[in-house]
Amino acid sequence: MDRPRNDDDLFLCLNELFDEKIPFNKVLGLKVESLSRDGVTTSFEMKDYLLGHVSRGMLHGGVISSVIDVTGGLSAFMGIEERMMDENIEAKLARFGKVNTLDLRVDYLRPGRGKRFVAKAHALRTGKKVAVTRIELRNEMDDLIAVGTGSYIVA
Repeated sequence: MDRPRNDDDLFLCLNELFDEKIPFNKVLGLKVESLSRDGVTTSFEMKDYLLGHVSRGMLHGGVISSVIDVTGGLSAFMGIEERMMDENIEAKLARFGKVNTLDLRVDYLRPGRGKRFVAKAHALRTGKKVAVTRIELRNEMDDLIAVGTGSYIVA
């Protein structure tokens, strides 16, 4: 996994928080694959309880938008983390706890079929109060399922 420069402890703390302490992420089975200031990658496996259209085997639209939102929020935090290089992990984690979704747009491009899904996000702009990110969700065949643009409060 990619890790923030010189900050393996932050990566480990965020990964544990993301994977173990946020109950909804556990329900989704969402895992952090890579985490850096250049972008974030998360993934999850298809499960029957994530289906929105059982007979067609498609992901629920709410699952798609949730994954896009969570991945975008993590990318927004990584965008501001670079300005916090001199701060300790506790200060960074406290700031992470303040990241909230301001606006989210999701474009559903094709049915969410597949066995494994990967979301990739990067910051388009990171200001002092708001960050804007772009997120793509693909299946294991690299089909683009959905894209999103998220705005996050980072102050």
